Amino acid sequence: MRLGAPAPAILAGLTLAGSSLVSAPPVDLRTARAVDLTHPFDEKTIYWPTAPSAFELKRLHYGPTDAGYFYSANSFCTPEHGGTHLDAPIHFAEGKPAVDQVALDRLIGPAVVIDVSRQAAADPDYRLGLEDVKAWERREGAIPAGSLVLLRTGWSARWPDKKRYLGDDTPGDAAHLHFPSYGEEAARLLVETRKVAALGVDTASIDYGPSKDFIVHRVALGAGLPGLENLAHLEALPERGAWVIALPMKIAGGSGAPLRVVAFLPR
Repeated sequence: MRLGAPAPAILAGLTLAGSSLVSAPPVDLRTARAVDLTHPFDEKTIYWPTAPSAFELKRLHYGPTDAGYFYSANSFCTPEHGGTHLDAPIHFAEGKPAVDQVALDRLIGPAVVIDVSRQAAADPDYRLGLEDVKAWERREGAIPAGSLVLLRTGWSARWPDKKRYLGDDTPGDAAHLHFPSYGEEAARLLVETRKVAALGVDTASIDYGPSKDFIVHRVALGAGLPGLENLAHLEALPERGAWVIALPMKIAGGSGAPLRVVAFLPR
């Protein structure tokens, strides 16, 4: 995919993911509808329970300067893994890319949205299964290589209520979490067979809450895929047809980073 092309501003329908050339309908940015899939970072931002701190914004200046003009500046501090953020492959796979090394064609591409919100409403520990993926493909066709798969559980509606979102709000304790996400078999199909570019979800992790082995992280990140966690507003996207741009803060050597995710929908 060539970025920075002259007008007309169109996300081209061809992108290279690994060794697979992928076709997807183009989106014209002049007419597309943009949807922000990002939670704001503030004092309510949810972090993994074992994070040593949360988001902190410190005001450095706000108001008139000695020269008479208005000026505002802040500093901020945040752990890598909280809020809408990216898990770089190195987070669970030694020797794999850090945040600044993740290729753009794993962060920009056609979106596949799999909706399990009904199942998750009945079971907060629900995991995406093979049959869920097969049911999606019976309706929409095979999931294309190079797609960014976004799992919609409906959990973003619980943000920023930490107890409802994580299933437990005990400080420093991640042993009693309950929220839905990907299952191992479905993740292996998407990563190893469908050759998707990334896995995203509107919960705190691409592994479900009670996970102790983080097998989905190990499968996906071990294959060089990034994880996109704590996404918002997936209900605004169709099952296919949107394009996603998911750009993290480019932290050299980082295992994760705050993420701004935007989807573009053709009108």
